[in-house]
Amino acid sequence: MGSIATKLASKSAEFKKMFLGQFPEQQLKAGKSEIYYQYLTDFDFIFLKIHSPKFGVEPLIRDYALIDDPEILDKLEEDETLKPEQVKTLKLIQRALQLAAHVVNQDQNQLVGQLWGRLQSFEQPEIQKMLADAAASESEISRLRPITASLTAPGGNLLRTLTGHNHSVRAVAITPDGKTAVSGSDDTTLKVWDLQTGTALSTLTGHNDSVIAVAITADGKTAVSGSHDNTLKVWDLKTGTALSTLTGHNDSVIAVAITADGKTAVSGSHDNTLKVWDLKTGTALSTLTAHSFWVQAVAITADGRTAVSGSDDNTLKVWDLKTGTALSTLTAHSFWVQAVAITADGKTAVSVSHDNTLKVWNLQTGTALSTLTGHNDSVIAVAITADGKTAVSGSHDNTLKVWDLQTGTALSTFIGHNDFVRAVAITPDGKTAVSGSDDNTVKVWDLPGTARSTLPAWLTRIFKMLKPEFTGTALSTLTGHNASVIAVAITPDGKTAVSGSEDNTLKVWDLQIGTALSILPAWLTRIFKILTLKPELHTGTALSTLTGHNNSVQAVAITPNGKTAVSGSEDNTLKVWDLQTGTALSTFIGHNDSVIAVAITPDGKTAVSGSEDNTLKVWDLQTGTALSTFIGHSFWAITADGKTAVSGSSDDNTLKVWDLQTGTALSTFIGHNDFVRAVAITPDGKTAVSGSDDNTVKVWDLPGTARSTLPAWLTRIFKMLKPEFTGTALSTLTGHNASVIAVAITPDGKTAVSGSEDNTLKVWDLQIGTALSILPAWLTRIFKILTLKPELHTGTALSTLTGHNNSVQAVAITPNGKTAVSGSEDNTLKVWDLQTGTALSTFIGHNDSVIAVAITPDGKTAVSGSEDNTLKVWDLQTGTALSTFIGESPINCCAVSPDGLKIVAGDKSGRVHFLRWERG
Repeated sequence: MGSIATKLASKSAEFKKMFLGQFPEQQLKAGKSEIYYQYLTDFDFIFLKIHSPKFGVEPLIRDYALIDDPEILDKLEEDETLKPEQVKTLKLIQRALQLAAHVVNQDQNQLVGQLWGRLQSFEQPEIQKMLADAAASESEISRLRPITASLTAPGGNLLRTLTGHNHSVRAVAITPDGKTAVSGSDDTTLKVWDLQTGTALSTLTGHNDSVIAVAITADGKTAVSGSHDNTLKVWDLKTGTALSTLTGHNDSVIAVAITADGKTAVSGSHDNTLKVWDLKTGTALSTLTAHSFWVQAVAITADGRTAVSGSDDNTLKVWDLKTGTALSTLTAHSFWVQAVAITADGKTAVSVSHDNTLKVWNLQTGTALSTLTGHNDSVIAVAITADGKTAVSGSHDNTLKVWDLQTGTALSTFIGHNDFVRAVAITPDGKTAVSGSDDNTVKVWDLPGTARSTLPAWLTRIFKMLKPEFTGTALSTLTGHNASVIAVAITPDGKTAVSGSEDNTLKVWDLQIGTALSILPAWLTRIFKILTLKPELHTGTALSTLTGHNNSVQAVAITPNGKTAVSGSEDNTLKVWDLQTGTALSTFIGHNDSVIAVAITPDGKTAVSGSEDNTLKVWDLQTGTALSTFIGHSFWAITADGKTAVSGSSDDNTLKVWDLQTGTALSTFIGHNDFVRAVAITPDGKTAVSGSDDNTVKVWDLPGTARSTLPAWLTRIFKMLKPEFTGTALSTLTGHNASVIAVAITPDGKTAVSGSEDNTLKVWDLQIGTALSILPAWLTRIFKILTLKPELHTGTALSTLTGHNNSVQAVAITPNGKTAVSGSEDNTLKVWDLQTGTALSTFIGHNDSVIAVAITPDGKTAVSGSEDNTLKVWDLQTGTALSTFIGESPINCCAVSPDGLKIVAGDKSGRVHFLRWERG
């Protein structure tokens, strides 16, 4: 208990409420700024206010906002105000709490982990003391505390994450005053959000299928949504009620636009039509039928008289909204038209298509003025600046291009996204573009030829002189989404963007200029920081949240001494990490595709990586050099002596055995009829077990090993009859009805456990007897008689573990070999007795698929990673969740250090989390 908590312990409930609710504000208003500052940097006060049922995190955030309240500041004397450095410290804490608000609101026990994960890279003494006090604070339950700042830190562009939808967010719109956002989701609802507090003001229910289009009237009072249920709904944003339902389309409504006067809406549908609606009466004024395929896009001219639609019939049509007639058909694209934008004067339209081009159209004559070529793949997004001179396009080639609409030339190409660019928006001042991508990021770009008004003129001149490429560079990359970003909107003042993603969240982003300063020389950056007094907003760095991998982390392994971890990622690299400091010691570059498997040799000196580029690479962990490259495979395992690797292929359906010292392939195992998904090796290094998409498990004899479990005379007969014994499948274990995607072997090497997409696990006996199916029947009978265990040598499954309701994604076995733990897409873990085949317990707590499982060395605790962004530590005896860490992306993989006190987890966004397990 801290000093403040001790003082309040004897006070009445009314006093506690008044103290926590009013004391900071009273001190600031009275000119006692130092006391105000002292309390808002005190972990004890922060903890008490957040945990108070009368308050919580939002009222606490408002306490920090008082330093920007002009009504308070104007009344303070100069000596009563806070120093600039103190203001910076409070803003950092405030921004950290804003970033953590959606997590802390869900689970107040996450407060310590959230503060450590976001603030520990800042050197301010008050922040460091607050974090030390947080770590020293007592906790009734154990907790996972980040060793490094692996969560999004304050000072970047992300302001908040808005959670509440249960499925992908498909559409976002912002009211004209920039204070409220409306989102539409695959969970069939819309939500109205307060962009300042991040709270959901209301949930609009009524649609029976995904909501995929939203538009808001100019007065900000009404929203219109389009849905896969074939309807539109008109909503009163103040009351949250559906004013009317617009029925008439025979297929999904996927585009909506509203005229400037707010009286009329135009919708586009997969029924190949557009409809014009009277929003007051809810009646369809007209149906625009001329397209022969899906209508994908709709835009309306500023005067509200004309609409332009784009369709998968490869055409655009210009419509007179009063008469409902097609004024013209714009034909020039050779493939689907995906997006349309109209200039403010209503005279010109720009369309983009799967034919890789943009076209500029004269809407009066219907002629194509120019074709803009340069993209190498489908162009699927476009926006036009307010002055009508410039367009920005986004493409499947992962780039954006900026175009001069008068000359048709590409002014610049923005390279930075790692996947399709799905959405583009431009701020009202035309100076900044925002893009959303399937690489799960939003990027903010400075557009060519624009001056940054937030920079002093003299500094702008120096900036451009030193960095002429400043125009057209990415000001910042906004990472945080865990799935494709498919919608972007910008507030009218151009300072804030809201993105919607298939990770079920919306994010609110700060678009201020400061993030661009990372391309300045260090001395000029320092000058700018001094002038602006806001270094935390102008570093251009990620402070640790963006350090590391640039894409999903797929695999993690820890060296035997527990000091180093190695991670593999979809950014094609491996990273070596110091487990004590959490710093990246080195990055291994060499693979040309995702790294999906990592293992470390027993001596801790060498790592082996498997990649979707169908190669394995052997790395020297000290020098970072690739010692050898094995071409052909990706899924693999290493023998206990570190000399041999076995790989499985998703290309040729084979396994290969490799000599890790020479880099040569010793043998190729042919037998599976589909992709090899999992490989494991027995501790003695004599047998390999593989799982495949052909629904089977195969047991293989590794080259050059003698079968000690066979009598010598029988081994001789066996090899005489079957010379291919070495390197052949000893047995094929059939029984699964779907792909086998996980395999584990008990420490004694006698038993294997497989997990499958048929929702079951199977326990297999790996004794040599399972190979007897390749012997003549008479010799098999002799062997069964000699061993007196015919039931163990048939190649059949000893037991089938049923209970999961969806695919089994991960399997781990306790060190004593008696128990297995499985993780499933049914969101649960199950603990199994391997001798009896019974489920001892089911662990419920995750809200999405469990995709990673690890067990501590003492066999008492399991660690699970899930697509719900959490990592959980479980007591295997009681089944209780001992600790939870809430991250910002799905946890793809996890590993436990030999002492059982540190956990390394890799997530989909590319972060590697180093967590210390502190038991309560």
